[in-house]
Amino acid sequence: MQNLRTTREKEEKVIVFYFSGTGNSRFIAERFSRAAGAACLSVEEAADFEALIAQTDTVGFCYPVYGSCVPRPMREFVLAHGRALANKRIVILSTQLVFSGDGAHALCAFLPGREAGVVYAEHFNMPNNIANFPLFAVKNGEQNKALLAKATRKAERAAEEVLRGRIRRRGFHRLSVLIGKSQSALWPQVEKRAASDVRISADCTRCGLCVRICPMQNLTLGKDGIGQEGKCAVCYRCVNACPARAITTLLHQKPGKQYLGISE
Repeated sequence: MQNLRTTREKEEKVIVFYFSGTGNSRFIAERFSRAAGAACLSVEEAADFEALIAQTDTVGFCYPVYGSCVPRPMREFVLAHGRALANKRIVILSTQLVFSGDGAHALCAFLPGREAGVVYAEHFNMPNNIANFPLFAVKNGEQNKALLAKATRKAERAAEEVLRGRIRRRGFHRLSVLIGKSQSALWPQVEKRAASDVRISADCTRCGLCVRICPMQNLTLGKDGIGQEGKCAVCYRCVNACPARAITTLLHQKPGKQYLGISE
């Protein structure tokens, strides 16, 4: 889809920051940014984020919802740059498996202006990446084609509406917030326990891939194998990437089928 900016809209500067464990949120961030003519960066990148934020009018955030909560890497990023974000127009794009209630609204707790600066918020259903959760099947490739096509259309529509100045705040309704809190009330304790509960089976080949790709630098490779620093964000990146399927977090059943992410 072509860039949706009009001559009138060219002065509006937009940037999107995303955190993506296995690629779903990156997919949405990139589709939205492409349609909006916006810059798009991962919060894991080495960049002068303060300068980038200062140069923009509208700042977007894209992240997966964990138990109706914002993942730790995105929380820390927003809090670290709170002063720069003051008085910016905020766009929130959250990805979810089925339903989160207030997944986008959850970010407001960490924004300097809370809800006040949020001009657009939307939820996107995406493929399951919890490889060892028996209630939902893991699908790859063509099996996700229809879902991703729908998500793409929704991201492009969101970009068009943001550029037109339309206000949409999905998940901000009082009922949505109430439903979200029924999940988010439990998640902090789950996250706390999972932070230091990464488990490595005897199938581990010590290839070090999990160490290299961990967004939290939580894992280490030593003479005794893989160690952990108590900082797991439960993003499932390592669980889905391990060639031996030897690592688990949160749930400790060996993955039968890994989520391979989204191939362009």
